[in-house]
Amino acid sequence: MFIAMNRFQVAKGSEAAFEHVWISRDSHLDKVPGFVEFHLLKGPEAEDHTLYASHTVWKNRAVFEAWTKSEAFRAAHHKAGDNKPLYLGHPQFEGFEVCQTVGRGKAEVA
Repeated sequence: MFIAMNRFQVAKGSEAAFEHVWISRDSHLDKVPGFVEFHLLKGPEAEDHTLYASHTVWKNRAVFEAWTKSEAFRAAHHKAGDNKPLYLGHPQFEGFEVCQTVGRGKAEVA
């Protein structure tokens, strides 16, 4: 598996608007081969921002990279620039290869 995350520093007072953008958008992910699941995470608050992360799980890195070059990716991100006033700086991408998975009743090493 591969996990792709983007971290966003959302400006204080913009949290509800930021969450609305994510909840109301059509991500097109449900149509993408190799997509497993998506989470929008709300993290700790700092003086000037609240930390958020988008967290997607993919079958492997190759299917994630194929998605980033797809029409579905372009469609999901076509208005991304409209939301820049909601957060400080640029989103920070982090990609992770899964080495181990532990679930209820099972453990797996990749």
